[in-house]
Amino acid sequence: MEKIKFSTSGDSALIVSFGNKIKEDINRKVLALCKRIEKEKVKGIVELVPSYRDVCIFYNPLVTTIRQIKEEVNKYLKEGFSLNEENETKKIIEVPVLYGGEFGPDLEYVAKYTNLTQEKVIELHSSREYRVYMVGFVSGFPYLGGLNEKLYVPRRSVPASKVLKNSVGIGGKQTGIYTITSPGGWWIIGRSPLDFCKINKSSISILAKAGDYIKFKSIDKEEYYSLLKTQ
Repeated sequence: MEKIKFSTSGDSALIVSFGNKIKEDINRKVLALCKRIEKEKVKGIVELVPSYRDVCIFYNPLVTTIRQIKEEVNKYLKEGFSLNEENETKKIIEVPVLYGGEFGPDLEYVAKYTNLTQEKVIELHSSREYRVYMVGFVSGFPYLGGLNEKLYVPRRSVPASKVLKNSVGIGGKQTGIYTITSPGGWWIIGRSPLDFCKINKSSISILAKAGDYIKFKSIDKEEYYSLLKTQ
């Protein structure tokens, strides 16, 4: 079992680390701890930010102390908490994707790099359920685990200056979805008609959160535009 470590971040945040590897069981512990803290409504905690293996706990130093937060976390760890606390039910989000062409301009490159046909790349990419390990980079961007090792492609040496919203990309050992139009260093193999991040004046709505699963589904151009109209 990985040793749990505590470290500080500035004067109002505590980081709880569950090891140094990217593994599903570690990530489940991270999210289970977040769930437990939220359930107990621990006094003074402002925000919880989970990542692959850590939980960053932001707190109000006028209300509580780092010592009190550590004591509370250690209490949960000693009591033990069920990994089922992470998520009551497994949520799988089906994500339609139009692969290749103008929607996935880098599909051809990925196919050549991996010595696969474009059809095989699509088949492998859409054949798995991907766990959302964390959300970050930009609002709602899901970092997904579980990419087939045959599809590993190093990130771009020079990031693209503009990647369109809802583009699906591969970078290193990961795949993900660009939730807003932004620069990006991943290879774009397709685009989804789903709106992953809706931003208005008063709120931000995100389709997927840490602990969810995403299953890609290959669609044609006709279905893409039909689904786009419903967003």
